[in-house]
Amino acid sequence: MGTAGDTQAKGLVPDAPRNTPGGGVKDGAGVTMTAAETKASAWGRDVNRGEYKPPGHVVLTTHPRRGSPIKVVWGANSALVRGPVIATVTSQKLRNAIGTHNGSYAVYRSIAIAAGKMDPKFVPDLHNTAPPVTIPPCAAWYDPKKIVSMDPWGHLIVDSFKDHLDKGVDVRPTIAITSAHIQMPELVDAIEKGRLQPDGKLLLKDGSVCVTKAAIEHVWHLPGVAERFGISEATLRRCMFEQTGGMFPELITRSDLDVFLPPIGGQTVYVFGPPEFLRDPSKTCTVRVHDECNGSDVFGSDICTCRPYLAHGVEECVSTAQKGGVGVIVYFRKEGRSLGEVTKFLVYNARKRQEGGDRAETYFHRTACVAGVEDMRFQELMPDALNWLGITKIHKLVSMSDMKYNAIVQSGIEVVERVAIPDELVPADAHVEIDAKMFAGYYVPEEKKGLVTEELVKTTKGRDLDVDDKVGKHSCEGHSHT
Repeated sequence: MGTAGDTQAKGLVPDAPRNTPGGGVKDGAGVTMTAAETKASAWGRDVNRGEYKPPGHVVLTTHPRRGSPIKVVWGANSALVRGPVIATVTSQKLRNAIGTHNGSYAVYRSIAIAAGKMDPKFVPDLHNTAPPVTIPPCAAWYDPKKIVSMDPWGHLIVDSFKDHLDKGVDVRPTIAITSAHIQMPELVDAIEKGRLQPDGKLLLKDGSVCVTKAAIEHVWHLPGVAERFGISEATLRRCMFEQTGGMFPELITRSDLDVFLPPIGGQTVYVFGPPEFLRDPSKTCTVRVHDECNGSDVFGSDICTCRPYLAHGVEECVSTAQKGGVGVIVYFRKEGRSLGEVTKFLVYNARKRQEGGDRAETYFHRTACVAGVEDMRFQELMPDALNWLGITKIHKLVSMSDMKYNAIVQSGIEVVERVAIPDELVPADAHVEIDAKMFAGYYVPEEKKGLVTEELVKTTKGRDLDVDDKVGKHSCEGHSHT
């Protein structure tokens, strides 16, 4: 076996279509298609670069002859001193990070290369990809403890690391910023009911909202991440190595590499109003930090409050921006409290089939029975995006989560007011969730504190499964909330 940097990938050999009996054409993947089918398929539209020809031997990165000559000094006082994060695979000798770009999507890139659809040595053309709005450095960028789970320079590599790029070093962005219009039916409803008024600049007549948005990949500084969780770096590295089935042996063998790009979903930041206002504590700042829930956010499932609370947060952000402030939504890909959607659906079944039905008093217990833990979101890393934006004061935090609130405050950001979800926005089957969370320590508005009792969680019950296990018929039993 070779070591890192011993070989370079060889060129690709064109794989010409082969004629098959009956007049069909067999493509590089061995699939027989007619000429019309070939033209209409993705394989026909894309350039077929030919069969992937791997190097003569596998290149291991676990024990290199020498470390990367380009070092990362996390929290340095300039981009030049900090150095670029190089997680690309086009130049093994220069890699100074574990993992690679694009999170879990890196697996699809490997398929594209294996299928002959992508050059393994491809380097992106970053011309005209610069952010239309710049998020400039702030004090948090230079503090190795303030930001540990993302590269604050990730959107500025073209300028910050120009010398490296000019020398052919394959440095890639881990943050991309653009402007966009977003459309949500809840905003149209807010306009129709008079809660919001179109202004022709931020909020348009059709309900569209003009925003700045940033997509962020996770870039973890392992010593800093370990410190956030109060554990040793050695423990963090070993557990991640073991619990990913040995996916990243460098976590164990490469103590010289402090940076890790984990194969997990990233986060997206939506800014409503001037981004520069985020750093001015005199400007009202409204924030919602939201964790992904595909069932509710996209498809409107009524078993939780996720989409209604998200929509309420967006409305609050728009309202704040229209009054001269600024709003922020930070959307994390943490499906099912970071347990995943398969686990979440199993929990749904267990909750609704348990003796006594779906009850608030057993809400967290049923999750732990299936997942082994109640919640794996662990909000310790969450404030990094807020610190990257330069936020020091949040006037309105649209969240009831005690974990999110505590993490934000402990990071040094002041929170003035917490905004609960309005009662009328709680879906019929979601009272089990919200009552259980309030009783467990979520924020409770002053007027409700006398109502959130042990008796409440014992009597709050959701509906049964829509499919009767015995007769296989659909039922729509109503929600019971006493």
